[in-house]
Amino acid sequence: MLRRIVAVALAVFGLFAFPMAGSAQQYPSRTVTIIVPYPAGGPTDETARIVANFLSKKFGQNFIVENVTGGSTIIATGRVANAAPDGYTLLLHNLQITANVTLVKNLPFDTEKAITGVMLVNKNPLVLVGRPGLPANNLKDLIALMKTQRLREALPGFGTTGHLTSALFIQEAKVQLDFIPYRGAAPAMNDLLGDHVDLFVGTPQSIVPHVAAGKLKAYGITAKEKSPQLPTAESLVDALGPKFDIVYWQGMFTPAGTPEAVINTLNAALQEAVSDPDILKTWTKEGFSPFPKEQRSVAAANAMMKSEIARWGQIIRDNNIQVTQ
Repeated sequence: MLRRIVAVALAVFGLFAFPMAGSAQQYPSRTVTIIVPYPAGGPTDETARIVANFLSKKFGQNFIVENVTGGSTIIATGRVANAAPDGYTLLLHNLQITANVTLVKNLPFDTEKAITGVMLVNKNPLVLVGRPGLPANNLKDLIALMKTQRLREALPGFGTTGHLTSALFIQEAKVQLDFIPYRGAAPAMNDLLGDHVDLFVGTPQSIVPHVAAGKLKAYGITAKEKSPQLPTAESLVDALGPKFDIVYWQGMFTPAGTPEAVINTLNAALQEAVSDPDILKTWTKEGFSPFPKEQRSVAAANAMMKSEIARWGQIIRDNNIQVTQ
């Protein structure tokens, strides 16, 4: 009888003495994959690789980036939504994940139930630019011009952030605009630089060098304050109202059901990453900035996802925008 009691006691002790598989104490114990829904070289991919490098060094385990493109980012998001909820498959995405909830008909998963936020990583505004030969020197002139003729805007694709922001611009400025879709931002920008289209909405890192070189005109920025890097870009918030207080944000996500301890471990590590001086130096050059500390929690990431689903959903419905898979 005594032997049995001792054996049971040792067994119970063993359960608590060693961390269970998948617990935060052991996480990560193998390679972690960060899925990016865009090709290599873009802003989301670049952010993912910077973060992956930091996390690899911190944990002594490989964090690798895998680019899973196509399907308006649905393929990549679905891959993570259906992955094991163990913290070994992550998603680095942007506000497009929230727009797709309304934008894509017959979405094959429920985003809010299948995906959970880990942390909002960084953000920047969007910039409205035009070809240098456009007969408008400021935002007021541009809006006046757009009321008299239909200009052509290059889109990285239908339903993209630039498309949705421009749809809002049409709605609020009461102007005309024709959309010309491309397969990505790079060919869209090339045609703008070649004077084949008139306008483009994108992130500062792809725009600032061309504006500085006099190859593009910067008309507006989706922020309350003007950018020192783009002094001619007027605040669209001041010009057209608070709906244009738009940030192009990027965040880390994981499958719903991932243990809270694992999510908290990742969140703490990401908070270190966005405070790293070398990372901040790189992001500052490109117009990115981390979120303030009060917006770096797990709860803040999920609150942002919920509020952005509502915000972009309304804009998409108002403009009857739909993407069919």
